[in-house]
Order: sequence, then structure tokens, then C-alpha cells
Amino acid sequence: PRLLSQFFYADERVSRVVAEINGLDAEMDPQQYLVLLNQLHLSQSHLLAVIERIMEECIPTQRHSRDYLVKFPEELLVDNLGNHMLFAAECLLAGTFMELEEPDSVQLRPQARKLLCSLELVRTVLREQSLSQPSSYSEAVRAVLVQFDRLFAEFELRWVPQREVGMGSAPRQRGTHHQRVPHSYVSSLVAVKSPEEIYQQQEIIVLFCETVERALRLGYLTQEMIDGYEPLLMFTIPRLAIISGLLIYPEGPLSLEQSPEQMSRVFSPFYNLLKKIRDLLRVLSADELALLERSLCTAE
Repeated sequence: PRLLSQFFYADERVSRVVAEINGLDAEMDPQQYLVLLNQLHLSQSHLLAVIERIMEECIPTQRHSRDYLVKFPEELLVDNLGNHMLFAAECLLAGTFMELEEPDSVQLRPQARKLLCSLELVRTVLREQSLSQPSSYSEAVRAVLVQFDRLFAEFELRWVPQREVGMGSAPRQRGTHHQRVPHSYVSSLVAVKSPEEIYQQQEIIVLFCETVERALRLGYLTQEMIDGYEPLLMFTIPRLAIISGLLIYPEGPLSLEQSPEQMSRVFSPFYNLLKKIRDLLRVLSADELALLERSLCTAE
């Protein structure tokens, strides 16, 4: 049950698979090579998961902030991002990463080297600790974990992409449209969310929360439905949120006083349709509106 003991066996598995890969001729047995690569991916993923749990137990108050993850696309956070990051770092050092342009690779390579060296140090120190005192963490262990956590976070997103130079008072360089600055691995590959997009997303969350609160107050929904994760709510709440956003909270994310470009991408494609819906809703009486909202809460 001890995390350091779990780490020891997870680390053993990674080392064993790496040794098998190093002793295999990939050209002579490509099928076995792919099998071993998959085993390496799984064993590394398990090892990182154990290290993550150790950090939560050992340095919970010294972890590097991960607030920047809110900028990442949701689909990227579903997968094992940590394992993907280490794989990218290994490819960068080996010069086999084809998804980045060479200037970005050159700028990211020192970070990748520091990260992988830090991981090796973590494995060495944790292995020694697991063999000597598996029930406690020394100061040396805490120090290398703090360093690894910081380097990992910096590799994920140390710099955000710089927008086009010359948009404000800064002079544009002759003959260029933009100026390159160091990118993180993630921001080099996918579009990270801007502060405006994050704020719009938070506004939508607030709208949905206020919609649920109002629906509970008017008896459209019950607390039991919410506590029981009633599937119908997946349809009911968005339907009611459209009415709330257009009539009850018109200054919120569904405000039609702004242009489509200013709205969240969730709603902007339906700008004209939302205007028609708002105009129709405005002519309803209070009783008709209540009847409509109750109808939208049914499965029909």
C-alpha cells in the first residue's frame, strides 16, 4: 500500500521494457518493437501516475500552479497529458519531432533536456528512498519533486504565443508580419484559449447556475433530479438557459446588443436565430412563458 513501494515496482517495469527495446533490432522484428513501445507507454503512464500521487502526498502545498490548464482545449485534457509531454520531450532531444518548426524545436529543446534530467533524478532519489525508508520522505526527495513539478509546468506552458507585433504602439519590424518568441509545447501545437474566451466560458457557467437556481425556485426542477443526475437535465437546463439568457439576464453571454464576433463561439453561429427567438418570447404573457418553460422540461 505504500506509494514508495508502488513506485519501486512501477520504476522496475519501465526499466525492464527500456532494456528490452534497447536489445531489440527494430528492423528485424518491427512487430515486437511496436508491442514493446506500447508496453513502454503504459508503464511510463503508470509510473507518472504514482509520482503524481507521491507529489500530492509529499509536497501538496508546494505544487506549481496549474491555472494555465484552463487555456487548453478540453479534448487535450482528457488524454494522459503528462505522458504525452514526456514523450514529446524525448522526441525533441532525439530530433525526431516533426510537428514543430525548427525554431520552436531549438527553443524548446533546453527545456526538454532539463525536464528529462529532472525526471531521472526523481527516479533515482525515489528509488533510493523506497529501498531505505519507504514510509517517509526526506528533504532531498521533497527538493527534487518540487523542481520536477516546476520544470514540468514550465514545459507545458511557460510562454503563451505572442500575437502579431505592431498592433499597438510597438513598431512592426520591416518585412515581417510577426515576431517569434519561445513557445511551449502545447501552445506550439494547438490554439490555447485567450483570456476573453476563458471569461466568456465563465459567463456561460454563471448563466447555467442562475438558470438552475431559478428553475428550482419556480419548481421546474427538483433537487432530487440534480442529485440523482437525471439524464433529462442534459436537455432541460440548456433549453431553460436560452430563455434565461434572452429574457431574464439579457446582459449576460446571450446579450444580443453585442455583435456575433463578440459572443462566445458556442452561441455566435446562431446569432440571427437567437434574435428571432427573443422577439417571439417578448410577446408572451407571464402565464404563456411559464407554460413554455414547463413544456421544455418534458421529454417530448
